[in-house]
Amino acid sequence: MKIFNKKVIIALSATLLIATSCEDKLNQVNPNAQTSSTFWNNQEDALKGINSVYLSLAIDGSYMRSTPLLLDNRGDDVMSNSPWDQMYNSGKFALNAGNSDIYGWAFGAYYEGIFKANQVLDYVPGITMDANLKKRILGEAYFLRGLYFYHLVNMFGSVMLPTNSVQSTKDFFVKQSTEAEGWTQVMEDFKKAADMLPNTYAGTDLGRATKGAAMAYLGKAYLTNHKYTEAAAQFKAVIDLGIYDLVPNYRDNFTEANENNKESLFEVQFERTAGGTDLNWGGEPIASWGRVSARAITYGANGLGWTDVQPTRSVFNEFLEEKTADGKDDPRLVATMFYNKPGFMVYGVEFAVRYAGNAGALNSLYCRKYENDDTKADEFDWRSGINERLMRYADVLMMYAECLNETGQTAAAYPLIQKVRSRVGLPNLATVKPNMTQAQMREQIGHERLLEFCLEGHRFDDIRRWGWLNDATKLAWLKSRDPEFNTFKTGREVFPIPQNEIDNNPGVKQNLSY
Repeated sequence: MKIFNKKVIIALSATLLIATSCEDKLNQVNPNAQTSSTFWNNQEDALKGINSVYLSLAIDGSYMRSTPLLLDNRGDDVMSNSPWDQMYNSGKFALNAGNSDIYGWAFGAYYEGIFKANQVLDYVPGITMDANLKKRILGEAYFLRGLYFYHLVNMFGSVMLPTNSVQSTKDFFVKQSTEAEGWTQVMEDFKKAADMLPNTYAGTDLGRATKGAAMAYLGKAYLTNHKYTEAAAQFKAVIDLGIYDLVPNYRDNFTEANENNKESLFEVQFERTAGGTDLNWGGEPIASWGRVSARAITYGANGLGWTDVQPTRSVFNEFLEEKTADGKDDPRLVATMFYNKPGFMVYGVEFAVRYAGNAGALNSLYCRKYENDDTKADEFDWRSGINERLMRYADVLMMYAECLNETGQTAAAYPLIQKVRSRVGLPNLATVKPNMTQAQMREQIGHERLLEFCLEGHRFDDIRRWGWLNDATKLAWLKSRDPEFNTFKTGREVFPIPQNEIDNNPGVKQNLSY
């Protein structure tokens, strides 16, 4: 078992979602149905409640499938030739606001998680229980609520920020906040979480939110808002914990066999044997749901999955720009994608043999990260148990380097970047590119992050943070690398607010350009 009782998480989610915000309208009590006013009684209820908050990370709208798609598709490292319009249009910045498939599922999944986190924060303080455990549970709730708010603000801009689970008849509809207010809320939640969470866990608690994860996400929120000094302080604090390090083998970050390793600050827990046999698609959670990921089949290679997502040729070429110190290709390339390389095995069959006679497939690039090519014949059972790594120590090092460079400490950024490069055998950056200016280092960080985090959902956020969408030269460069950027227009940095939210919540306005 990878993490705290997953079957309990699934069952409890169904219970918690019964508790709606209509208590002010209906005071009748059904003795056969639990509500928020009857569920929260003891320490066991508090544990079950916080466990259920994690589940919203693992449903279709979230990291089971939709969120990786939405984050990856907009980067220049990814393209989509999916036959599903909502899938390919998410990468072409051409979504129809009237069709909320995929992005609307994500929107709903995050609010489901927020609602459950708010119940924990509303009711657990009143439970008589172990004080240290109560503090930890509340810290987990703040972290998870902060993470769901982070996704909403980052992906949708001006959103609603409910911070309690029961709305009165006077404020039943939560008002739409500004993007700045959203980021403030995100930061406040991560700050509280960092103050309340432990450094580490053991046994069946492995995988819960930690102090390091909260500080790293707080730093990332600061960095997104160009608060470099504040962000740097958080990243340094994570490093100073002395808990995290890079794993020697880069690929160990993307397989089921090496989960919750020393490089991982936080990951979504999936497991093929947890829960029931039903796929965990949208709708209210039920006890028969499994705890599996559909990422592998969605990103899977030709004939082995749906091939809805593929790496771009431009990122493939960028991997080849620099050899390792011993003259070989960057090993992250074969860990990231399948391609026609002599002897390269794809699910037990050499690439050239598998796709012989199919010129299109033979010359294509396919995703390898988070694929089960070492353990399965293909992905058509829809059930991957590989955990999604949301925050890696390599990202902390690279974000810290970015902060140092942006605050005029370019020389200090070199060793942080080199630690990531050395893991894959790349030569000393201080030797091959000594004494870079701040602007040169900024470009180098862009290159380093692209290769380290390809297919991990970071690239578009990086592009946006660096202002490339507002730079005519950079935008033209992106278009040359990924034609999907040809249809980008200002305002499409965020997804549309689902139309049903606008219809049902007076005062909610659609994002500009939709």
